[in-house]
Amino acid sequence: MDKYGRKINYLRISITDRCNYRCRYCMPEDGVCKKEHQDILRFEDIIKVVSHGAAMGISKIRLTGGEPLIRKGVVDLVRQIKSIDGIKEVAMTTNGSLLPRFAKELKEAGLDRVNVSLDSLNADKFKDITRGADLKEVLDGIKLCQDLGMSPIKINVVLIGGFNDDEIVDFVSLTKDQDIDVRFIELMPIGEASQWSKGHFIPNTKVLEMVPELNEVEAQDISSPAKYYKLDGAKGTVGLINPISCTFCSNCNRIRLTSDGKLKPCLHSDDEIDLKDYIENNNLDQAIQASIETKPKEHHINDEEFKPIKRNMNQVGG
Repeated sequence: MDKYGRKINYLRISITDRCNYRCRYCMPEDGVCKKEHQDILRFEDIIKVVSHGAAMGISKIRLTGGEPLIRKGVVDLVRQIKSIDGIKEVAMTTNGSLLPRFAKELKEAGLDRVNVSLDSLNADKFKDITRGADLKEVLDGIKLCQDLGMSPIKINVVLIGGFNDDEIVDFVSLTKDQDIDVRFIELMPIGEASQWSKGHFIPNTKVLEMVPELNEVEAQDISSPAKYYKLDGAKGTVGLINPISCTFCSNCNRIRLTSDGKLKPCLHSDDEIDLKDYIENNNLDQAIQASIETKPKEHHINDEEFKPIKRNMNQVGG
């Protein structure tokens, strides 16, 4: 429990800050400065962090990046994490491009769910926003995960004014006949997007304006950042994540671990705890407890004096 009475049971782990995409709101066009191997948290150390966290009440793990599937050995990491006593769910956020290659192995290793980041259903627009990616790879990966029973598939759509707001109806339509949850996420002022987002931000109320037949439904998980809606008779749901226009901090249940070994109590703060010394001295419990105790009551994105965090989204595993 943190000092505001929130039960922190969810750890998001960025296992790499590298990615095979160069999405315009996430990474510079020429990529990121490659960290030395010794600067990236080893899988053995990630297992230590998860084991200590599980003993303290962490039950849900999400692997993120960058793109987590480009790191060698990720399938075995999933298998090891899932075997830790107390870990009830292991999920992954991915751009989906490598799912055709890894989905079956990930399922067999114990991966429960995938969230796929997908900002356009138009091949040309998708190639533009990602600076070169192939939409078909992603759609094939989603289909394979469905065939393997990894449902519901969650599709994360960053809502970008003047780019994909004309595709809102198409994304919502995916939920009619498929067990898919489409979640529209407001563009956040983080790193690379801190300036770019100003001209492209639109609130998620745009979704309800364009699809007024959506009906609000109760979220299965109170800690979920999304408000959920559904079309009559639809198999899937539509989620709206509004970190800018409407905060969800009061139910936040997560902390984050960056690929270079920093614990972040809040996505929108530069406050971090470097775990390297704690790992070497075998007192990870102290670091995890400190991270939870310093977790702020809420973010301050809407404050006039707010300054976006320095890291890009790919570096913090947002």
